[in-house]
Amino acid sequence: MSSNEQPGHRLPCMSNSSTPQSAFNVGRSGLPLDRVAQHYAAIVESSDDAILSKDLDGVILSWNRGAERLFGYSAEEAVGKPITLIIPPDRLNEEPTILGKIRRGERIDHFETVRQRKDGTLIDLSITVSPIRDDDGHIVGASKIARDITELKRIRDQQYLLLREMSHRVKNLFALSSSIVGLSARTAKSTRELADSARERLAALARAHSLTFSHTEPAEHDTTLHALIRTLTAPFDERDHSRIAISGVDAPLSGGTVTSLALLFHEFATNATKYGALSNSTGTVDVGCSEDGEMIVVDWTERGGPPVVAPQQSNEGFGGVLSRIAVANQLGGEIARDWRPEGLSIRLVVPRARLDG
Repeated sequence: MSSNEQPGHRLPCMSNSSTPQSAFNVGRSGLPLDRVAQHYAAIVESSDDAILSKDLDGVILSWNRGAERLFGYSAEEAVGKPITLIIPPDRLNEEPTILGKIRRGERIDHFETVRQRKDGTLIDLSITVSPIRDDDGHIVGASKIARDITELKRIRDQQYLLLREMSHRVKNLFALSSSIVGLSARTAKSTRELADSARERLAALARAHSLTFSHTEPAEHDTTLHALIRTLTAPFDERDHSRIAISGVDAPLSGGTVTSLALLFHEFATNATKYGALSNSTGTVDVGCSEDGEMIVVDWTERGGPPVVAPQQSNEGFGGVLSRIAVANQLGGEIARDWRPEGLSIRLVVPRARLDG
């Protein structure tokens, strides 16, 4: 076996037995076989993907530099060890299945799984596994190509979240349109008043959404906490006798924070209109803002709505999921809901430094 040949791998050879076995033997590329082996070895070693081979017992036979970079083990550490070296305990059942398919001559294409680095961290991979045959055509092992798809999975998850958010918002808009007509009809004394009131509420809703889905420069959207809450709740309030009270300390907000808070307060107001205190003609919402050391605390308290039923944790809606993501990841704060008999209470706690930073 040539020093450049990877253990367990076959090199192309001429099937015509009348061809002299000499340095003039060539592969399908037209190059001498030793040059073909060198080319293959160079391709394997320079690949960014992890390329390795193993025998039918799962023992590692070869390990390229891509595998060293990806998994953290040198070739000396990996070759001769079982492939389970890089398989997490909860994925060990995958290996017998893979080897079973290889023994049957099957190829495994782009199988997405998780493997473990030398330092114990986990990595998302797409792997392709192919049988290795000897000169007689017998399957003697498997070659494996592993590609890091961590970033691809992150992008996929982000796209999925955005699509779910879009669907959630569109459904809410249909529900809100109906709610706005209902709110306007409660006090309208004529068709003209109903149309004017609905038009004003829709305009306020458009202003609220321009904050929620803003993609312009943050500096253009600096505002204050009270102003933001007032803008987001205006489409759901009564023009002549307000049912939403905002009180307490105010705080400046930077552009980057405005969008995250707008999503939250829009979600609070939407749910109050569909299910909570604003879904009838008597309920009220009190929004109290206070300071607690370096934290800004917002208490959203609903009263006078329909009977409150706390949802099961397993049935948390997508709006609740979005709220937790926005608070924890983007605002560095905490959110808690208390399903009181008299109405839902929400406490939002955010570091002041994150609001105007």
